[in-house]
Amino acid sequence: MKKNMGMADKAIRILIAVVIGVLYFTNTISGTLAIILGILAVAFVLTSFISFCPLYLPFGISTFKKKRK
Repeated sequence: MKKNMGMADKAIRILIAVVIGVLYFTNTISGTLAIILGILAVAFVLTSFISFCPLYLPFGISTFKKKRK
């Protein structure tokens, strides 16, 4: 797996996951919506930690900036 997520992309995904977690634990969201958003939050956190988003691959998207030598 080649990295295709930059720092800004990872930070935004983590922030969204935290917001979803806060909404869930404050009982703002519940039921089916909470389950779907919870799964999305887990996916965002996992993809942020591995710096790879499988949905970017078919579209050729990459927010990762390569370091210059």
